[in-house]
Amino acid sequence: MDSLNLKTLESGIKIVDAAAVDALASGLRGRVLEQGTSAYEEARTIWNAMVDRHPGLIVRCAGAADVISAVRFARTHELLVAVRGGGHNIAGNAVCDGGLLIDLSQMKSVRVDLATQRAWVDPGVTLAELDKETQAFGLAVPTGINSTTGVAGMTLGGGFGWITRKFGLTVDNLTAADVVTADGNLMRASAAENQDLFWALRGGGGNFGVVTAFEFQLHALGPQVLAGLVIHPFDDAAKLLKDYRRIVETTADELTCWVVMRQAPPLPFLPSEWHGREILVLAMCYSGNIEAGERATAELRSLGSPIVDVVEPRPFASWQAMFDPLLTPGARNYWKTHDFTELSDGAISVLTQAIRELPGPECEIFIGHVGGVAGRVPVEATAFPQRNAHFVMNVHARWREPSMDQACITWARRLFDAAAPHAAGTAYVNFMPADETDRVATAYGANYRRLAEIKRRYDPTNLFRMNQNVRPA
Repeated sequence: MDSLNLKTLESGIKIVDAAAVDALASGLRGRVLEQGTSAYEEARTIWNAMVDRHPGLIVRCAGAADVISAVRFARTHELLVAVRGGGHNIAGNAVCDGGLLIDLSQMKSVRVDLATQRAWVDPGVTLAELDKETQAFGLAVPTGINSTTGVAGMTLGGGFGWITRKFGLTVDNLTAADVVTADGNLMRASAAENQDLFWALRGGGGNFGVVTAFEFQLHALGPQVLAGLVIHPFDDAAKLLKDYRRIVETTADELTCWVVMRQAPPLPFLPSEWHGREILVLAMCYSGNIEAGERATAELRSLGSPIVDVVEPRPFASWQAMFDPLLTPGARNYWKTHDFTELSDGAISVLTQAIRELPGPECEIFIGHVGGVAGRVPVEATAFPQRNAHFVMNVHARWREPSMDQACITWARRLFDAAAPHAAGTAYVNFMPADETDRVATAYGANYRRLAEIKRRYDPTNLFRMNQNVRPA
């Protein structure tokens, strides 16, 4: 290997000679990936096709020792660093141009401890892989709704999905983490050790180090749950949303019901005459007894005149993958997000009008249903601050051709601006795009100052800046 011109933290160029790279490679259980190889291309390619970056060097790690070596190498040479877990983040922070990419995607171990009801999970594990292991024992960790998402990045930003209202956010169920900090040391963070770091990891993103293992609290669930979709004509959307708002205000923690608005994809259970037409979907999951779930979902399922109702007992792991066909890698994506304490009439008007102006067949609006147990955790208990949000809006612009970039991004931004007067003012960092760096402090609210102080303690030079960045105080 020849010497490499690598990008530094301050956007300069550092010439790193071949001997230094060879010495790094010789100490790894994993390997260094060279440009021009299929492994390099695989590692740099992430979920959002708008992100097309070329790291100067990729270290594909096999374990914590490799991560330590990579971090120390980056620190020694003052290199720009990106950290890849699942590579699913909308902002594309898993990859950098010209710098060092620390690739964790092959670190795949999941170990369930039945005695303690805990699971140790490596940072390359996806939600599908975690669910397959835990559901084999009738257990689960509350995570997101797209099974190809990486556990690591989702956890560090907060993590919410179908069972969050019953069991809390993913970060509320994080009991310990092993972290390689910016000085290249491996630390354990938990309620008993390095408590400030543990607090920051629970919602503060990838700002504080590279997590090489997560320990989660497990909960009894399934393997069968009552879950599915009720799909309505969009003409009824405004009334449906108002009825939905009323019902979920007092629903049990076991019931979660998201709303999706978009053009109907060619789902096999949806009559073909509805394909391509605007629809409103109530997506619901009951994390308890099936019979109790039938009673709890009855009022939501009785609304309007649905086209189809496919709510039924099904394996939780398969329900976790229900939206995967709509969220496959390889498309161009741009998101905008707001938290809401309520879905006001004004918000409903804005949302329904936006669906009538969709720029493409894959663009959609998700309304995540949160609250419950997650909403009863004090704001100061973790770095994740949005405890009073009852709904999280994700404006999901998605398309295939670069020629559609302007139309789709403009649609998302206009909807975001129109919804802002009705929103809470906070935001979920995992849904924020790359162009919202000035929104990070607002997103963390009252917790931002403490995060900045902890950042100064563990990463004073801001080595870990490829994220929704908290700058050192």
